Amino acid sequence: MSKHFELMQKIEQDEPHFSELRPVPIVPLPSRKGIRNGRTRWAHDEALRLVQQVFLLQMKAPPRVVVFASIDHGNGCSQMCTSVAEILSKSARRPVCLVEGNFRSPALPDLFGTTNHLGLTDALHQNGPISLFAKLVNEDNLWLLSSGSLAADSPSLLSADRLSDRVAELRQEFEFVIIDAPPLTQYSDALALGQLSDGLVMVLQADSTRREAASMAAATLRSAKIPILAAVLNKRTFPIPDAIYKRL
Repeated sequence: MSKHFELMQKIEQDEPHFSELRPVPIVPLPSRKGIRNGRTRWAHDEALRLVQQVFLLQMKAPPRVVVFASIDHGNGCSQMCTSVAEILSKSARRPVCLVEGNFRSPALPDLFGTTNHLGLTDALHQNGPISLFAKLVNEDNLWLLSSGSLAADSPSLLSADRLSDRVAELRQEFEFVIIDAPPLTQYSDALALGQLSDGLVMVLQADSTRREAASMAAATLRSAKIPILAAVLNKRTFPIPDAIYKRL
């Protein structure tokens, strides 16, 4: 039995509402002009499975505000958020907003080749509709609400009452809101964001994430009454040569 399977099985036992992503037929993704070097096949495939199972194939109303949080730094959470938001923007009836909720090490503006000028922190300090602080980043109705101006005390804004009002605005303005949060084992930011959301997706890294850390993170989310919608095992390795894998 693989280490990866054991890890996912342990989380599933500890968290009754959690289920690992089940295999779903892979649909070719549209080309992405100029998008972010380093985006790999695993990110696209896992993102597509996630979109289908968490958002598009639900029998009941799908979650609309979802937080993504890794267990540790470097698990590929920002990449996964971006891939999910891009896929959703191609199928949603209304615009999709990708939100930089990681004030510790923001990465989304660089992934889109845009600036961090104006964003969530500015929206929390200033008045005006939330749309004034977001940027349209592609022709498929995908918007980015970057972190905005950052200071040493910026993370404290995530526990302010003003954040709840701004998330409520995002719900009204966009069909789906995907929030990139800092790692669960190092900061409490994801908990503050998760309590304003419809649930959280845990991002784990193959050959890196420790079972104990993932189980503790799941227990913390459970205690905070934040639903775990899914867990993504990121950065898997494929022993099958790429040319053969594409034919499967």
